[in-house]
Amino acid sequence: MSRSPARISRGDAPALRVSFEFFPPKTAEMEASLWDAVQRLAPLSPDFVSVTYGAGGTTRERTHATVERLARETPLKPAAHLTCVGASRAEVNEVVRGYHAAGVRHIVALRGDPPGGLDQPYQAHPQGYQATADLITGIKAIGDFEVSVSAYPEKHPQSPNLLHDIEMLKRKVDAGADRAISQFFFDNAVFYRFRDLVAAAGLDIPIVPGIVPVQNFKQTANFARRAGATIPGWLADRFAGLEQDAATRRLVAAAVCAEQVLDLIDHGVSDLHFYTMNKADLVFAICHLIGMRPPAAAEQAA
Repeated sequence: MSRSPARISRGDAPALRVSFEFFPPKTAEMEASLWDAVQRLAPLSPDFVSVTYGAGGTTRERTHATVERLARETPLKPAAHLTCVGASRAEVNEVVRGYHAAGVRHIVALRGDPPGGLDQPYQAHPQGYQATADLITGIKAIGDFEVSVSAYPEKHPQSPNLLHDIEMLKRKVDAGADRAISQFFFDNAVFYRFRDLVAAAGLDIPIVPGIVPVQNFKQTANFARRAGATIPGWLADRFAGLEQDAATRRLVAAAVCAEQVLDLIDHGVSDLHFYTMNKADLVFAICHLIGMRPPAAAEQAA
Protein backbone atom coordinates (compact mmCIF):
# COMPACT_ATOMS: atom_id res chain seq x y z
CA MET A 1 0.00 0.00 0.00
CA SER A 2 1.47 3.35 -0.99
CA ARG A 3 1.67 6.21 1.45
CA SER A 4 2.40 9.89 0.93
CA PRO A 5 2.70 13.00 3.09
CA ALA A 6 -0.52 14.25 1.50
CA ARG A 7 -2.36 11.50 3.38
CA ILE A 8 -1.08 12.96 6.64
CA SER A 9 -2.45 16.47 6.22
CA ARG A 10 -5.68 15.92 4.29
CA GLY A 11 -8.94 17.51 5.35
CA ASP A 12 -9.02 19.17 8.74
CA ALA A 13 -6.37 16.94 10.29
CA PRO A 14 -4.00 18.95 12.52
CA ALA A 15 -0.44 19.54 11.36
CA LEU A 16 2.19 17.19 12.66
CA ARG A 17 4.49 18.36 15.44
CA VAL A 18 7.59 16.64 16.73
CA SER A 19 9.81 17.07 19.76
CA PHE A 20 13.22 15.58 20.47
CA GLU A 21 14.80 14.36 23.68
CA PHE A 22 18.53 14.51 24.42
CA PHE A 23 20.63 13.59 27.45
CA PRO A 24 23.44 15.72 28.91
CA PRO A 25 26.89 14.55 27.75
CA LYS A 26 29.49 13.14 30.15
CA THR A 27 32.60 13.56 27.98
CA ALA A 28 33.95 15.89 25.30
CA GLU A 29 33.32 13.20 22.68
CA MET A 30 29.72 12.76 23.82
CA GLU A 31 29.25 16.52 23.82
CA ALA A 32 30.42 16.75 20.21
CA SER A 33 27.98 13.97 19.29
CA LEU A 34 25.12 15.76 21.05
CA TRP A 35 25.69 19.07 19.26
CA ASP A 36 26.07 17.33 15.91
CA ALA A 37 22.63 15.82 16.51
CA VAL A 38 21.19 19.18 17.57
CA GLN A 39 22.51 20.89 14.45
CA ARG A 40 21.15 18.13 12.23
CA LEU A 41 17.67 18.15 13.77
CA ALA A 42 17.21 21.88 14.47
CA PRO A 43 16.19 22.74 10.87
CA LEU A 44 13.13 20.50 11.30
CA SER A 45 11.72 23.17 13.67
CA PRO A 46 10.61 20.86 16.48
CA ASP A 47 7.93 22.06 18.88
CA PHE A 48 10.53 21.74 21.67
CA VAL A 49 13.58 19.75 22.68
CA SER A 50 13.99 18.25 26.14
CA VAL A 51 17.08 17.40 28.17
CA THR A 52 16.97 14.56 30.68
CA TYR A 53 17.90 14.55 34.36
CA GLY A 54 19.87 11.67 35.89
CA ALA A 55 18.55 9.42 38.63
CA GLY A 56 18.77 11.14 41.99
CA GLY A 57 19.59 14.44 40.30
CA THR A 58 23.03 13.16 39.33
CA THR A 59 23.19 15.26 36.14
CA ARG A 60 21.69 18.46 37.50
CA GLU A 61 24.62 20.71 36.56
CA ARG A 62 25.12 19.10 33.15
CA THR A 63 21.40 19.24 32.40
CA HIS A 64 21.30 22.91 33.36
CA ALA A 65 24.37 23.73 31.24
CA THR A 66 22.95 21.92 28.20
CA VAL A 67 19.54 23.58 28.52
CA GLU A 68 21.10 27.03 28.91
CA ARG A 69 23.30 26.50 25.85
CA LEU A 70 20.30 25.41 23.79
CA ALA A 71 18.44 28.55 24.87
CA ARG A 72 21.44 30.78 24.24
CA GLU A 73 22.88 29.42 20.99
CA THR A 74 19.98 27.88 19.07
CA PRO A 75 16.48 28.90 17.94
CA LEU A 76 15.09 25.81 19.68
CA LYS A 77 12.76 25.90 22.68
CA PRO A 78 14.38 23.78 25.39
CA ALA A 79 12.47 21.91 28.07
CA ALA A 80 14.41 20.96 31.18
CA HIS A 81 13.69 17.72 33.00
CA LEU A 82 13.41 18.19 36.76
CA THR A 83 12.78 15.64 39.51
CA CYS A 84 11.80 15.62 43.17
CA VAL A 85 14.59 13.22 44.14
CA GLY A 86 17.48 14.10 46.42
CA ALA A 87 16.82 17.81 46.86
CA SER A 88 14.90 20.11 49.18
CA ARG A 89 12.15 22.40 47.93
CA ALA A 90 14.52 25.34 48.29
CA GLU A 91 17.14 23.65 46.10
CA VAL A 92 14.60 22.67 43.46
CA ASN A 93 13.07 26.15 43.47
CA GLU A 94 16.53 27.64 42.95
CA VAL A 95 16.95 25.48 39.83
CA VAL A 96 13.54 26.54 38.53
CA ARG A 97 14.34 30.23 39.06
CA GLY A 98 17.65 29.71 37.27
CA TYR A 99 15.84 28.33 34.25
CA HIS A 100 13.41 31.24 34.30
CA ALA A 101 16.30 33.70 34.39
CA ALA A 102 17.87 31.91 31.39
CA GLY A 103 14.67 32.35 29.39
CA VAL A 104 13.53 28.74 29.68
CA ARG A 105 9.75 28.44 29.98
CA HIS A 106 9.16 24.70 29.73
CA ILE A 107 9.90 22.06 32.37
CA VAL A 108 9.31 18.31 32.26
CA ALA A 109 8.29 17.58 35.85
CA LEU A 110 9.04 14.07 37.11
CA ARG A 111 9.02 12.26 40.42
CA GLY A 112 12.35 10.66 39.54
CA ASP A 113 13.75 7.21 40.19
CA PRO A 114 15.22 6.12 43.54
CA PRO A 115 19.03 6.49 43.50
CA GLY A 116 19.34 2.74 44.07
CA GLY A 117 17.16 1.88 41.08
CA LEU A 118 13.52 1.01 40.49
CA ASP A 119 13.77 -2.12 42.62
CA GLN A 120 14.21 0.16 45.64
CA PRO A 121 11.26 1.92 47.33
CA TYR A 122 10.84 5.59 46.59
CA GLN A 123 11.51 7.95 49.47
CA ALA A 124 10.96 11.66 49.06
CA HIS A 125 13.46 14.14 50.48
CA PRO A 126 12.26 15.15 53.98
CA GLN A 127 12.21 18.83 52.99
CA GLY A 128 11.47 18.19 49.33
CA TYR A 129 8.49 17.93 47.04
CA GLN A 130 6.73 14.69 47.90
CA ALA A 131 5.30 13.86 44.47
CA THR A 132 5.14 15.16 40.92
CA ALA A 133 1.85 16.99 41.51
CA ASP A 134 3.49 18.95 44.34
CA LEU A 135 6.44 19.78 42.09
CA ILE A 136 4.10 21.07 39.36
CA THR A 137 2.34 23.32 41.85
CA GLY A 138 5.70 24.70 42.97
CA ILE A 139 6.89 25.31 39.40
CA LYS A 140 3.68 27.09 38.42
CA ALA A 141 3.94 29.29 41.52
CA ILE A 142 7.42 30.47 40.50
CA GLY A 143 6.77 31.48 36.90
CA ASP A 144 4.85 31.18 33.66
CA PHE A 145 6.12 27.71 32.82
CA GLU A 146 4.66 25.16 30.48
CA VAL A 147 4.85 21.81 32.28
CA SER A 148 5.01 18.39 30.68
CA VAL A 149 4.77 15.18 32.67
CA SER A 150 5.30 11.47 32.09
CA ALA A 151 2.73 8.79 31.32
CA TYR A 152 3.10 5.02 31.26
CA PRO A 153 0.97 3.07 28.74
CA GLU A 154 2.14 -0.22 30.32
CA LYS A 155 2.11 1.27 33.85
CA HIS A 156 5.02 2.57 35.86
CA PRO A 157 7.28 -0.25 37.10
CA GLN A 158 6.44 0.64 40.72
CA SER A 159 2.71 1.07 40.16
CA PRO A 160 0.29 -1.68 41.28
CA ASN A 161 -1.83 -1.37 38.12
CA LEU A 162 -2.67 0.85 35.17
CA LEU A 163 -5.71 2.45 36.82
CA HIS A 164 -3.43 3.63 39.63
CA ASP A 165 -1.28 5.30 36.97
CA ILE A 166 -4.34 7.03 35.53
CA GLU A 167 -5.13 8.38 39.01
CA MET A 168 -1.55 9.66 39.33
CA LEU A 169 -1.89 11.35 35.95
CA LYS A 170 -5.15 12.96 37.07
CA ARG A 171 -3.36 14.47 40.06
CA LYS A 172 -0.72 15.91 37.74
CA VAL A 173 -3.39 17.38 35.47
CA ASP A 174 -5.24 18.87 38.43
CA ALA A 175 -1.95 20.49 39.52
CA GLY A 176 -1.57 22.17 36.12
CA ALA A 177 0.25 19.79 33.77
CA ASP A 178 -0.08 20.89 30.14
CA ARG A 179 0.81 17.64 28.36
CA ALA A 180 1.92 14.08 29.07
CA ILE A 181 4.76 12.38 27.21
CA SER A 182 4.56 8.61 27.24
CA GLN A 183 7.19 6.07 28.07
CA PHE A 184 8.31 4.43 24.85
CA PHE A 185 6.46 1.37 23.58
CA PHE A 186 6.56 -0.83 20.49
CA ASP A 187 3.01 -2.21 20.37
CA ASN A 188 0.76 0.67 19.32
CA ALA A 189 -2.31 -1.12 20.67
CA VAL A 190 -0.88 -0.50 24.14
CA PHE A 191 -0.84 3.24 23.50
CA TYR A 192 -4.34 3.33 22.01
CA ARG A 193 -5.74 1.45 25.03
CA PHE A 194 -4.03 3.89 27.40
CA ARG A 195 -5.29 6.88 25.43
CA ASP A 196 -8.84 5.53 25.69
CA LEU A 197 -8.48 5.06 29.45
CA VAL A 198 -7.26 8.64 29.83
CA ALA A 199 -10.23 9.93 27.84
CA ALA A 200 -12.65 7.75 29.84
CA ALA A 201 -11.24 9.29 33.03
CA GLY A 202 -12.21 12.73 31.71
CA LEU A 203 -8.64 13.99 31.39
CA ASP A 204 -8.39 16.63 28.70
CA ILE A 205 -4.65 16.70 28.12
CA PRO A 206 -2.55 15.79 25.08
CA ILE A 207 -0.92 12.36 25.43
CA VAL A 208 2.18 12.45 23.24
CA PRO A 209 3.62 9.05 22.30
CA GLY A 210 7.31 8.55 23.05
CA ILE A 211 9.15 6.90 20.17
CA VAL A 212 12.49 5.08 20.33
CA PRO A 213 14.27 4.38 17.04
CA VAL A 214 16.22 1.22 17.91
CA GLN A 215 19.87 2.17 17.53
CA ASN A 216 21.05 -0.93 19.39
CA PHE A 217 18.52 -3.72 20.01
CA LYS A 218 20.27 -5.37 22.97
CA GLN A 219 20.72 -2.01 24.69
CA THR A 220 17.12 -1.01 23.99
CA ALA A 221 15.81 -4.36 25.30
CA ASN A 222 17.75 -3.96 28.54
CA PHE A 223 16.48 -0.41 28.97
CA ALA A 224 12.92 -1.55 28.25
CA ARG A 225 13.09 -4.21 30.97
CA ARG A 226 14.14 -1.58 33.52
CA ALA A 227 11.47 0.85 32.36
CA GLY A 228 8.65 -1.68 32.29
CA ALA A 229 8.20 -1.56 28.52
CA THR A 230 7.43 -4.78 26.64
CA ILE A 231 9.60 -6.04 23.79
CA PRO A 232 7.20 -7.93 21.50
CA GLY A 233 8.39 -11.24 20.09
CA TRP A 234 8.02 -9.97 16.54
CA LEU A 235 10.42 -7.11 17.29
CA ALA A 236 13.07 -9.44 18.68
CA ASP A 237 12.66 -11.63 15.60
CA ARG A 238 13.32 -8.72 13.27
CA PHE A 239 16.67 -8.01 14.88
CA ALA A 240 17.67 -11.64 15.46
CA GLY A 241 21.00 -12.57 13.91
CA LEU A 242 22.03 -8.97 13.20
CA GLU A 243 24.35 -8.50 16.18
CA GLN A 244 27.39 -8.21 13.88
CA ASP A 245 25.61 -6.53 10.96
CA ALA A 246 25.28 -2.84 11.82
CA ALA A 247 24.25 -1.75 8.33
CA THR A 248 21.29 -4.12 8.16
CA ARG A 249 20.32 -3.29 11.76
CA ARG A 250 19.98 0.35 10.76
CA LEU A 251 17.77 -0.50 7.81
CA VAL A 252 15.57 -2.72 9.96
CA ALA A 253 15.41 -0.06 12.69
CA ALA A 254 14.27 2.55 10.17
CA ALA A 255 11.60 0.23 8.78
CA VAL A 256 10.29 -0.69 12.26
CA CYS A 257 10.12 2.92 13.44
CA ALA A 258 8.53 4.11 10.19
CA GLU A 259 5.85 1.45 10.45
CA GLN A 260 5.07 2.44 14.04
CA VAL A 261 4.95 6.17 13.37
CA LEU A 262 2.79 5.91 10.26
CA ASP A 263 0.29 3.74 12.14
CA LEU A 264 0.15 6.28 14.98
CA ILE A 265 -0.57 9.04 12.48
CA ASP A 266 -3.26 6.91 10.84
CA HIS A 267 -4.87 6.67 14.30
CA GLY A 268 -5.08 10.42 14.82
CA VAL A 269 -1.76 11.17 16.53
CA SER A 270 -0.45 14.62 15.61
CA ASP A 271 2.40 14.99 18.14
CA LEU A 272 5.42 12.68 18.33
CA HIS A 273 8.24 12.75 20.88
CA PHE A 274 11.47 11.07 19.76
CA TYR A 275 13.99 9.70 22.25
CA THR A 276 17.04 10.45 20.09
CA MET A 277 19.80 8.90 22.24
CA ASN A 278 21.78 11.94 21.02
CA LYS A 279 21.83 10.55 17.46
CA ALA A 280 20.10 12.24 14.57
CA ASP A 281 20.22 9.85 11.62
CA LEU A 282 17.19 7.61 12.21
CA VAL A 283 15.07 10.40 13.68
CA PHE A 284 15.84 12.69 10.74
CA ALA A 285 14.95 9.91 8.28
CA ILE A 286 11.60 9.21 9.97
CA CYS A 287 10.74 12.92 10.03
CA HIS A 288 11.58 13.15 6.33
CA LEU A 289 9.31 10.19 5.66
CA ILE A 290 6.31 11.82 7.33
CA GLY A 291 6.83 15.05 5.43
CA MET A 292 8.79 17.13 7.93
CA ARG A 293 11.61 18.78 6.01
CA PRO A 294 14.05 21.67 6.48
CA PRO A 295 12.69 24.80 4.72
CA ALA A 296 14.93 24.50 1.64
CA ALA A 297 14.09 20.82 1.13
CA ALA A 298 10.39 21.51 1.62
CA GLU A 299 10.48 24.24 -1.04
CA GLN A 300 12.20 21.90 -3.52
CA ALA A 301 9.60 19.19 -2.88
CA ALA A 302 6.67 21.60 -3.39
